[in-house]
Amino acid sequence: MPDTRYAIAAVLVAAAVTWGLRALPFAALTPLRASRTVQYLSTRMPAGVMVILVVYCLRDLPLPHARALAPAAALAVTIGLHLWRRNALLSILGGTATHVILASTVFAP
Repeated sequence: MPDTRYAIAAVLVAAAVTWGLRALPFAALTPLRASRTVQYLSTRMPAGVMVILVVYCLRDLPLPHARALAPAAALAVTIGLHLWRRNALLSILGGTATHVILASTVFAP
């Protein structure tokens, strides 16, 4: 019988730890939602992350080569669609489709 009590205690402890770890982020984030710093970052971070991703993706692109035109055209389409419609999904899909089509047809090696 001691093995059964040990197993039950282990399951209860694991359940309590799991529940606590899942509840902790919500309890910790509640006071942060009213923070001015967090509110500022929530408005500025998406654009900052996008700039970092664009720079990271285009940093090794050889500009004088013709293969640089597909990503450049895709970037222009993405920016144009976003400025026109303000729809992130449309912008991402349009830019991706432009890059795939150009890279696999016009600028294929």
